[in-house]
Parts: sequence; C-alpha cells; structure tokens
Amino acid sequence: MANDETRVRNAKEVAVREYLMAAGARGRPPLAAYALSTHPADNVVGVGIGRKLINGGATGPYCLRLFVEHKLPREVLRPEELLPGEIGGIPTDVIETGRFVASRAKVPGGRRRRRPIQPGCSIGFQYTGRRASWRMAGTLGALVEKNGTLCILSNNHVLAQENLLPPGSSIFQPALLDGGIPHHDAVAQLAEFVELSATEANEMDCALAQILDPSAVRLTFLPKVGRLRSGEPTTPSEDAAVEKVGRTTGYTTGVIFETQADVRVQYVELGNLLFRDQVLIVGEKRRFSDEGDSGSVIVERATKRPTALLFAGSAQYAVATALERVLAKLGMASAAELREIKRRLSDLILRIPGVSGLGLPRNTLTVYLEEDSATARQAVAELVENEAPGTPVAYMVTGAFRPH
Repeated sequence: MANDETRVRNAKEVAVREYLMAAGARGRPPLAAYALSTHPADNVVGVGIGRKLINGGATGPYCLRLFVEHKLPREVLRPEELLPGEIGGIPTDVIETGRFVASRAKVPGGRRRRRPIQPGCSIGFQYTGRRASWRMAGTLGALVEKNGTLCILSNNHVLAQENLLPPGSSIFQPALLDGGIPHHDAVAQLAEFVELSATEANEMDCALAQILDPSAVRLTFLPKVGRLRSGEPTTPSEDAAVEKVGRTTGYTTGVIFETQADVRVQYVELGNLLFRDQVLIVGEKRRFSDEGDSGSVIVERATKRPTALLFAGSAQYAVATALERVLAKLGMASAAELREIKRRLSDLILRIPGVSGLGLPRNTLTVYLEEDSATARQAVAELVENEAPGTPVAYMVTGAFRPH
C-alpha cells in the first residue's frame, strides 16, 4: 500500500512539472471572449489524486486526476493536444472544472452594513494609485484571537491586495463595492498576511486584520451556518458534507471532492499562481461559491466545526485550504495543539525561577510570573523556542501563589 501511494504521488509530481509549471512559464494570456487554448500547458489547471469518475460517481480505481478548463472529445483534438492515459504507470482521469480564479467580486451587490459585524459578511480594502477607481469585496471568514488580540481571518487578496498593502491599512465593512464609506466604515486594520509568490508554489492565501472595536463584533456566523459547536478545526476529508456563508452566494452546501489538488489560480496583480495540496468542493444544488465569496470559512456539517478557508473557484468547483494549516502558518495553534504543548512543557517552565504558573486563557499559552522579571521571560522564551518553535507566549504578573 505504501509503495502504491508513493507511485501515485511521484506521478502527480511529474504531471505538476509537465503541465502546471510549464503553463506558468508560457505566460498564459487571459481568457478571450470566444476562444481558448486546448494545449495541455494552457488547458490543465490542476492535478489531484482520487478515484476515477464513472457515470458521475467516484467509484473507479485510484488514479491521477487532471483538471482541465475545457474538455473536448478525443476525436476533435490534435495529437499534441491529447493528455496521456497514464503517467508513471498510474491511470489518469480528465475532469472539466473550468479555470480557477481568486474569488474577489467584480460587480456590485446588495451587501448591507452590519453592526455588529459577523463571519460571512462583506469586507474589503480600498484601492489606491492607478486602480483608485476600482472597488472590490470579499468575505469575513471568521473572528479569531491571536495573542489576546481579536482579528478578522480572510484572504491575502481580500485584505492585503496581493501583498501590496502595508500593515495598518484600513479594512471596511461593508466593502466599498457594496456601499461602504471610507471615513465611516473602517472596522479593522491589516495586521499580517502570508505572502503570495509568483515564482514558487504557494500553500495558502490568508491574512489577518485587527478589529478596531471588539465590542462591535459577533462570533456567530450569519444564517444558516450560525453557531459552531467548536472552533477547533477538523481535517478536511473526501466526501464530507460542508457548508459556508459568503458575501455573494450567501448560504450554500457542498461536498469535499478532493484534498490533495495542485491548482493554478488567476490573480489580478500577480497573475497565474500555483497552489499545492488544496481542497476542492463541489456544490450540491448550485455552485458552492462565486466571486466575492473569497475568505469564507467552510464548516463540516456533521460536526459543525470549521474545516477550510475558501479563496478561489471555477464555475463548478471551489478551492480552499485546510484551516488547521492556515492557523499553524499564522502562528495560531489549535486548542488541542496548545493543550499538548502546555502538558509537555509545564514541568520545565514551572522549574524556572520567578514563574508561578502556566495557563491557556483565550487559547494563548500564558506564563504567570511572581514579578516582571526579564530573566524569567528570557528563560521561558528560549525554552519554548527550543521545544515548540513558533508558539506565541504571553506573560502576566500574578505574584506568588500562597495558601489562604
């Protein structure tokens, strides 16, 4: 079984180099009104692993999935346009998905001002310079805490204009495309983002913005997602039933089709970007997402727990990143991970002179100090960096604990 899995993954890497990286090198032009290219370097938009589709169902043997913008009958294609029936001895399955694009809305919509703001509502930044006349909108995915600070979680291209905006840039609700007023509707400031790369493969499209007024937010998602049973992310799995609420399509339901897809996504500023190991979702009764839904947090319906962060899509499929990966990259370990870190480091930290306790208030590893000691802080910081690199630590002076 392990050897078979290795063969499939090796075949996937061959296909990614052959089609997705070659496509980036060609500098593929934007889609024309009535014409598109069926050359594999242009037409292949993603590569994944899963069961072969037979009569619309994933019931066949495991294969290499080649996602294409447009699928035509073999008899109308020229030899150089045909995709191979197998790669590295692994059978292929050609699936039409359409082109994946970063889902930032380009047309106005009736997305109203909300106070308190909630996950699922319209948010966005303000264009400046040569694009000053442009307006955009995306979706507030979730409200999260990092180091005790309340933040909006969404996408880089929704909050940071594809790496271009500096920290401190204003974020508006509603987005300016939806009638937001710059001097009246700023609700957050850009805090940080994971940089998007035009030259290397990307893991995710995500960013945080710090809330300006924590009293003007509500953690509950807009209907019909509503209240989560837990904020602890669950790992995306094939065939899982999911839901989301987004700025453009509102509440939709779907099914996870793929969890290991490598796809190309067309961006406004950076062009055609490659993303590895992404989640693909197909809508149940209608398309799962549309432009302007980027940033939506996808929720597993069975557990009512968040599972992925949506950032792109085609006419048939939405593209998202596993939320546990996003939070880890942003330095926000899950509650379970933090509990394990606390359990593992507790004895070591409590032996440091000047430390009176260790806790997890607001899901943040917090060291309680007898007094504000730089020596104790440095010893804790060095220990945590050695044993659990990247884990944020907060400090609180409580004094020494004694019997009462």
